[in-house]
Amino acid sequence: MTARSRVVVYSHSMLFYWWPVWAAGFIMAGLCFVDDQRLAVVPAGTVAKDDVLTPPKGKHLPVDPVSNEVAQPHLHTTSSKSAGVLFMTILLVVIFSTNIPLRGLWSVIFIGTAVFLAIIFALLRINEQTVWDHIIHYVSFLDIRINMGGYLFLSVGLFIIWFVVTFVFDRQICMVFTPGKVTVQQAIGDGAKVYMTGGMVVTRRRDDLFRHVILGFGSGDIVIAPAGAHEIDMPNVLFSGRRLREIEAIIKVIVAVPS
Repeated sequence: MTARSRVVVYSHSMLFYWWPVWAAGFIMAGLCFVDDQRLAVVPAGTVAKDDVLTPPKGKHLPVDPVSNEVAQPHLHTTSSKSAGVLFMTILLVVIFSTNIPLRGLWSVIFIGTAVFLAIIFALLRINEQTVWDHIIHYVSFLDIRINMGGYLFLSVGLFIIWFVVTFVFDRQICMVFTPGKVTVQQAIGDGAKVYMTGGMVVTRRRDDLFRHVILGFGSGDIVIAPAGAHEIDMPNVLFSGRRLREIEAIIKVIVAVPS
């Protein structure tokens, strides 16, 4: 493989792994638009009968402040109560995976335990029903409703923050490999440091299976150990396998060139 004359490795913040949240939010907002249902805001104790909403005595339906007439339902939502539950589940999973990194054996243990419990729940029966049947039954009582505006507000705001951080701020934290040296910028506003690549060891860590493989599309941590200096960790590098091969190629070419 022909080595490139310049290899740039960018480090990303944990916010990069939040893409499933804003993506799911846009999908749920689209579902609310297509389903075209309306959410009515009524006083507690309102009774629905024969397509008529009757508020309790002494209370009234909300009034439009402009027309002073009863406010018409206008909040777009979906008839499925599972949409909000699924969105909140995705949010909780992303929060857990990005704040509690599981490396090495712990990652394997966690995923293995989840698979083991899933199998046990499918085989174990209580009152002629599996544990999963009981879990699904009780979860079915959970009803989370978020209107289209709520999904869009969160998703648009999060996407803008994600985009700016990923493509502007994260690109200020990088390693630049050129023939004979590597320039390291570890923090925004911090001075860059230059190390010689002679005798340097470059490794990749990708032992958080869920975060690196599923959410990060093969991301990993690139670690360099310059001769006579401490290790430098560049976390959350996208396409880390390909980046590592490019770095190794440029270092091998340098070693092969006579001084």
